[in-house]
Amino acid sequence: MTPSVADILIEALPYIRYFSGMTIVVKYGGHAMVDERLKTDFARDITLMKFVGINPVVVHGGGPQINSVLERMGISSRFVNGMRFTDEQTMDVVEMVLGGKVNKGIVAQINQQGGRSVGLCGKDGGLIFAEKLQLMYQPDESKPPEIIDPGHVGTVTAVNPLIINTLTSHGFIPVVAPVGVGPDGETYNINADLVAAKVAGALSAGRLIYLTDVDGILDTTGNLISSLNTQTIQRMIHDKTISGGMIPKIEYALDALKSGVNKVQIINGTRRHALLLELFTDKGIGTEVTQ
Repeated sequence: MTPSVADILIEALPYIRYFSGMTIVVKYGGHAMVDERLKTDFARDITLMKFVGINPVVVHGGGPQINSVLERMGISSRFVNGMRFTDEQTMDVVEMVLGGKVNKGIVAQINQQGGRSVGLCGKDGGLIFAEKLQLMYQPDESKPPEIIDPGHVGTVTAVNPLIINTLTSHGFIPVVAPVGVGPDGETYNINADLVAAKVAGALSAGRLIYLTDVDGILDTTGNLISSLNTQTIQRMIHDKTISGGMIPKIEYALDALKSGVNKVQIINGTRRHALLLELFTDKGIGTEVTQ
C-alpha cells in the first residue's frame, strides 16, 4: 500500500528530532548543480533542513562552470592526474566563477525558497588558510615520480569556523566556495571535497554529506553498500573494489571522521530531494561511512 502523507511525516519525526540543532556540512556538486529541477530541489531541501532546526553548511564545486567560462575566454584547460593546472590567469577565472557566479547563484536559489543564505569564500573572515599543493606525478611506472607545480592549487592548512558559527547562530545558511588564502595573501583553488571535509572537522559537524552522481559505494556485483567502517574501506581499496575518483573522496571522508565528524554519507544527488530521503527516511539512499 502506498504510504500516506501522514505516514511519511511520522517516519520523518524521529529523524527531525535527532538532527535538530546538529551542524550538517553538505558538499554540493555534480549533475545536481547543473540540472535546473535538481537545483531547485536542493535549495528546497536545504531550506527545509534549516526550518526544522538543522544547521546546514554548503560547500560547493563548479568544475563544469569554470570550463565553460574558460572556453568562452579562449583559455585552454590542462589537467594533471585529474587536477586542473591553475596559472594566474586561470586562477582569476576560477575565483570569479566559484566565488561569484556559482556561489551567488546557489545563495539566490536558497533565498528564493525562503531561506536566508550568505555566500563565502575562504578569504572571508579568515575562513580557509591554504598552502601550495605539491603534486607527485608518475606518467610511466618505469620512471621515478616527478614533482609537478600545479600553479595556484592548494591544500587546506587550517579552517577558522568563527564566521560560519556566527552566521548559523543568527539563522543564516552559509554557502562556501572552495577558495583559500596563503600565508602571503596568495589565492588558491582547492578541491571542494577536501574543503568540505576540513570545514566539517573544524565545525565538529554531526554529518558530512557528499552529493555525487552515483548511488554511493558499490560492491563487486554492483549493489549498493549501505554502511561501511574504516577497516572495511581499507580492504576494499586494497582489492580495488573502491577505485578511481572514489578513492580521494573516501580519503577525505576518513580524514573528517578522524577530526570528529560522526558520520559521512555519500549519496546520489541526481535523485530528487536526495538530502531529505537520506536524512529523514528509515532506509536512506546512499552509503554511510563510520569509524
